Amino acid sequence: MKIAIDGMGGDHAPQAVVEGVVQALKEFDGVEMYITGPENIMAEELKKYDYPKDRVKIIDATEVISTNEHPVMAVRKKKDSSIVKALHLVKEGECDAIISGGSTGAFLAGCTFIIGRIKGVERPALAPIMPGRNGNFMVVDVGANVDCKPQYLAQFAKMGRIYYEAMFDTKNASIGLVNIGAEEEKGNELTKAAYQLLKEEDFNFVGNVEPRDISTGDVNVLVTDGFVGNTVLKMYEGSASTLLKMIKDEIYSAPLIPKLGAALLKPVFKKLMVKFDYKEVGGAPFLGVNNICIKAHGSSDGKAFKNAIRQTILFNERGILDTMKKEFHKEK
Repeated sequence: MKIAIDGMGGDHAPQAVVEGVVQALKEFDGVEMYITGPENIMAEELKKYDYPKDRVKIIDATEVISTNEHPVMAVRKKKDSSIVKALHLVKEGECDAIISGGSTGAFLAGCTFIIGRIKGVERPALAPIMPGRNGNFMVVDVGANVDCKPQYLAQFAKMGRIYYEAMFDTKNASIGLVNIGAEEEKGNELTKAAYQLLKEEDFNFVGNVEPRDISTGDVNVLVTDGFVGNTVLKMYEGSASTLLKMIKDEIYSAPLIPKLGAALLKPVFKKLMVKFDYKEVGGAPFLGVNNICIKAHGSSDGKAFKNAIRQTILFNERGILDTMKKEFHKEK
């Protein structure tokens, strides 16, 4: 498998990107990496490591798209940027997948306009895996589509189910619609109409899911528009971080005996922190595009990029893209 990596994408690029690539080369066999970015900078960074040089190729790219640029305009104007060069490697068939930790908007624009959508898919969706009390769950969409039509949400559910079942080797994944109440008649025009569409689909639709029940993980795939989904994602991340810090602060300020008790619970706390660590997952796929496109977290370190590569390999090995294409082509 050949993977294109946006070498300048992310808060800690190119150091973290290159570190993740080297880690992945040591851990995964049969993978070749095409890193895009200024050739001299990438070569200098790679010099720090011992790695199989025949499995890494640097693709020179002199420009970088920043997060504060207009996504569509930047993709159109900066044709020699690291992310656009990586996208074209996939578009032209030289690589099988792309990973970027750069601008989400630019990556989405590039995936849509350069790589293109799966025939029959109206809008691609960003779909991260998140930790729940009783298991991992997925939220589709978390920001790619702020304004949605009911049929988009129905398609998000189909794509999310295919991805979730393949990645977690399960069947009959449950689908829920994020809403302000559990009753069928609750919600705005979008959720009411989407509910009716989802109810008619041939999958395990369990109805509306209130925000307070999202974190249980009892529902595998949660469907929503990008505005609500992005709010859910950021609130969830922020709440988890705040809660862990509050527990830490309380332990530090506690008397000796509670501190000793906390010391005994240290393995438990570590296990909990791992569950909430985005680095363990690696990234979130853009579902609905013609190739494998993984968005890494902007603040990804080497470990996170390595796990994004692992996620990309699994996406490919489990034939998720082909399954998704067959599902939507079947409907045309």
